[in-house]
Order: sequence, then C-alpha cells, then structure tokens
Amino acid sequence: MAAARPEITAWSPPVAGIAEVFHAHFTDHAYPMHTHDAWTLLVVDEGMVRYDLDRHEHGVLTHTVTLLPPHVPHNGEAATPEGFRKRVLYLDTDQVDERLIGRAVVRPVVHDRALRDRIDRLHRSLAGPGDELEAASRLALVADRLEQHLRDRADSAPYVHDGKLAHRLRELLDATYVEGITLQEAGARLHAHHAHLVRAFSREFGMPPHQYVTGRRVDLARRLLLRGLAASAVAASAGFYDQSHLTRHFKRIVGTGPGHYARTRGA
Repeated sequence: MAAARPEITAWSPPVAGIAEVFHAHFTDHAYPMHTHDAWTLLVVDEGMVRYDLDRHEHGVLTHTVTLLPPHVPHNGEAATPEGFRKRVLYLDTDQVDERLIGRAVVRPVVHDRALRDRIDRLHRSLAGPGDELEAASRLALVADRLEQHLRDRADSAPYVHDGKLAHRLRELLDATYVEGITLQEAGARLHAHHAHLVRAFSREFGMPPHQYVTGRRVDLARRLLLRGLAASAVAASAGFYDQSHLTRHFKRIVGTGPGHYARTRGA
C-alpha cells in the first residue's frame, strides 16, 4: 500500500527573525537524524510526536511548546498510527541567545499555555501579507518568553514600565503609519529592545503598536472613501498591502466593508 501523501505548506515570510514557516500533516513519515541552523519552534495541533534530541527521548503533546536548538541532532516520528499535524517556525539564531542551547537540549518542552496561545496568534499573523508589524511584535514577545523560560525567569522577571518610551514610539508611528516602519527600525531609532517596545506601548495605550497603526490606517481610509476615492486606490493610499487587506481590517474595525461604507456617503 502506497504511503499517504503528506499535507505540507511552507513559505518564507518577510519578517525579520523568521527564516521559514512550515505546516504539515504526516501519518507515516519518520525524520532521520538531522540538524538545523535555526531554532525550531514547534507546536502540534493533532496527534503526538516522539523524537530523540542529543540521545534523549522526548514527546510533543498538543498543549505544549517545543524549542529545538540549532546544530543539535534530532529525529522525529508520529507516536500514534493517526499521525500528527504540526506548525513550525524556524527562528534565526539571534532571536534566542545561543548561549542557551545547552539549556534547550536539557529542557526542550515548555508547559506554558499563554506562550502556546501567543504562538497561535503569531502563526495567524503570518498567514497573509500586510501584517508584518503585527507578526514582528508577536515574535518579539514569543522570543522573549522563550528566553525567560530557558533562564528560569518566566514567573519572576518584573516588568519595568516606560511611559516616555511608549509616547516616543507613538510619535514615530504617527509619522510613519502610511509607509510603515519595521519593529527593528523602530528599536534602532529609539534605542530599545523589540519586546520592551511592544510591552511599553501596550501598557501605556492599552493596545500593541500594530493595532494602533491599523487603526490609524483605517481612519485614513474612511476619510478617503468619504471623499469619493475608489476603494482600490484607498488601500495603497492608507498603507494597506492590497484591497483585500484593507477590507479585512476595515470590516473588523468599522463593522462593514469599505464599499458599503463608501455608498453611505451623503445618505
């Protein structure tokens, strides 16, 4: 009997720090021993995976997070006949301190429901083009949380609020929200770590930076639509990737699509 063809989706997103996104459903595939030159951030949505890492056996359950370190041999296969469905992010080595590789070898499995949820949201933000700032913001918090776990600081690291930094970031976002700015560029300009930027802004204004930018873009789109500009032209003028990107966020915030909104003009 022929082996079942696996379901695989893979792409390289335009988000600094993520080398590859890989989604797959395997039933009978077994990975031989191999290594990656990136951190492998793995979640399993269905089934269970067993693997050997540095000659020690481990398992991946649906409620856990697994972080496999770069350059360390590992294999992998389904632990049940039904196979498994997984999502993987291959993170550049600068996302997690390489000095923590030894700790990751000893403890690759992380039991942290909040982190698992953050990774789910990160994957969703990578599903289509246009939400790179959101993906970068979510990645910064995920990578920071992973480091805290590896350093045994996940429940003890206090957060120091920085309201002045939050306001400086808002001024920068106000000046660049149409053309956009990456989180890395913002961090370089403001001399702050990515994760600290996101936390400071969220604490001060009640929303993360990407949500603020999207709101500003939707506000501009509303004004342009009421001036009679076509929705196709509004998308680019307001900083959206394309009309579909505009429609998705416009409908989520305003409650109706840009076309219907434009037709209410003068009603």
